[in-house]
Amino acid sequence: MGLVKLAPAFKDYIWGGTRLRDDFGKDCSFDRVAESWELSCHKDGPSVVDSGEDKGLTLAQYIEKHGKAILGSNCERFEAFPILIKLIDARDNLSVQVHPDNEYAQRVEGEYGKTEMWYVVDCDEGAELLYGFKHEISKEEFARRIADNTLLEVTNNVPVHKGDVFFIEAGTLHAIGKGILIAEIQQNSNTTYRIYDYGRVGKDGKPRELHVEKAKDVTALRPAKHYPDTPVESFEGYTSKLLAKCEYFTTYALEIENKAELTADSSSFADLLILEGEGEIKSSGETLSFKKGDSIFAAAGTGSFTVEGKCKAVLTKID
Repeated sequence: MGLVKLAPAFKDYIWGGTRLRDDFGKDCSFDRVAESWELSCHKDGPSVVDSGEDKGLTLAQYIEKHGKAILGSNCERFEAFPILIKLIDARDNLSVQVHPDNEYAQRVEGEYGKTEMWYVVDCDEGAELLYGFKHEISKEEFARRIADNTLLEVTNNVPVHKGDVFFIEAGTLHAIGKGILIAEIQQNSNTTYRIYDYGRVGKDGKPRELHVEKAKDVTALRPAKHYPDTPVESFEGYTSKLLAKCEYFTTYALEIENKAELTADSSSFADLLILEGEGEIKSSGETLSFKKGDSIFAAAGTGSFTVEGKCKAVLTKID
C-alpha cells in the first residue's frame, strides 16, 4: 500500500476520437475512446488497481480493504468518494449541457451534483468551447430558444489553447468543442442534462435523449463566473501552478524537469495524472515506474514521495 497505479474505465461516446489509445497508450479496443475514467469509484465506470498485491481490485474495493483513513481526514466530510478524474478526447463537439448542484442532484438523481474543472491538455488550432452565456437571459427566452433551435446565438464561445483552465460551477451551461483533449477533475457524479445535440442520433439510430425540463430547473442564465489565474511557483527541480481550488478538489499542474519532492500527508490522498514524459516514483523503499497516460494514487499518510524524470502531470488532492 502507499502508491498504486490505476487502470481506467473507458467510454465510447459518439463524439470521441482515438488519441487516448494512439497518443496516451490506453489499452482499449473501442473504435472510439471518448473518455478514460482515471480515478473513479463511480458505479458507471470504476478504475482498477493495476500494480502491487492488490492488483485487480476496483478502487472502491481497495479503499474498503485498507480503510477510509487512506483517503485522509479532509474526506471525512463526504459521504462517498468525492471526485472523479477523466481524460476526454473530443473529435467532435459534445452536446450543449449542464450539471445540477448537490441539492437538486441528490433530490432528483440520488447522487452528487457536478462542479468540474477542465485543463486543456492539447487542442487543434482554432478550437473553441462553449462556456456560459454572452449575457444574462430570462427563463422565458431560454425556453423559447431551446424550442426554436436558436440557443447557440446567445451562448459564449471561447477560443482555447493548450494549458487553458476552465472552472465549471454546477449550473453553468457548457460544451467541449471538437479538436480538444481535456483532463477533467469533477465531483463524483455522472448526471448530465443535454439541452442541444446538433440533431445527432445514437447507436440505435434514434436522436439522443435531451433533458430540457431538468435543464430549465438548474441552468444559470448568465455569463460564466471568471476564475482567477494564478502564478507559476518554482521549486527545486520543478514548477507548480494552482489550477483550481474548491470544496471538492484542489488541482495543480506540475512541470518536472528532473525531480520533485511531494507529499501525501494524513489530510488527503494525492492523485498524479501523467500528461507527458516518463520516470519513477519512489516512497519508503518502493519504486513505481510511470509513463504518459498513467494515473498514480498515493494514499493519505504515504508521506513524502519523489517523482524522478522529465514529465508534466496534474496533481489532485482534497483540502
